[in-house]
Amino acid sequence: MSDRAREVDLALSRQLAKVMDDAVTVPGTRIGLGLDAVIGLVPGIGDFVGSALSGVIVRDAIRARVPMAVLAWMGLNLVVDAVLGLVPGVGDLLDVAHRANRKNLRLLLREVERQPLREPPSTAYVVGAVALMAVPVLAGLVVAALGFWLLWRWLT
Repeated sequence: MSDRAREVDLALSRQLAKVMDDAVTVPGTRIGLGLDAVIGLVPGIGDFVGSALSGVIVRDAIRARVPMAVLAWMGLNLVVDAVLGLVPGVGDLLDVAHRANRKNLRLLLREVERQPLREPPSTAYVVGAVALMAVPVLAGLVVAALGFWLLWRWLT
C-alpha cells in the first residue's frame, strides 16, 4: 500500500475527530465543541452513538496495524469518554475537555509517521484488535443502559 493510499485512508478519521471534538468554536474562546458533546446530552443513547462513531478512528488504526499497546490506549480513551457521559451535565463538560477522538487521532498519526505499514497481521493481532474495538462499544451500551435506568428512576 502506498503512502498516498494510507493518507487517503486516514481522511475519514481526521474528519471524524474534527466533527466529534471541534466542529465549532465557542465565540470569544479557543474552546471547540463537537458532535460528541452534543449527542452526549441525550441520556443513554447519546453516549452509545458517540462511542460507535469514535470506533471509526480505532478501525483505521487497526487497518494501519498500529501496535497493540497503542490500540489499548485508544480503547481506554473511548472507555473514559463513555464513563464521563454517566455524569449528567458535568460529564458533558468533562467530555469537552477530554477530547478522546482528538487524542486517538494523534496516537494514530504518530504511529503511522513513526513506522510505515507493517507485515500482514497475525491471528492474535486480529483477535486482540477486535476485542479492543468491542470494549468501547460495549462500554457505550452499558452507559446507555445505565442512562435509561437513571432517567426512568428520575421520572418515576
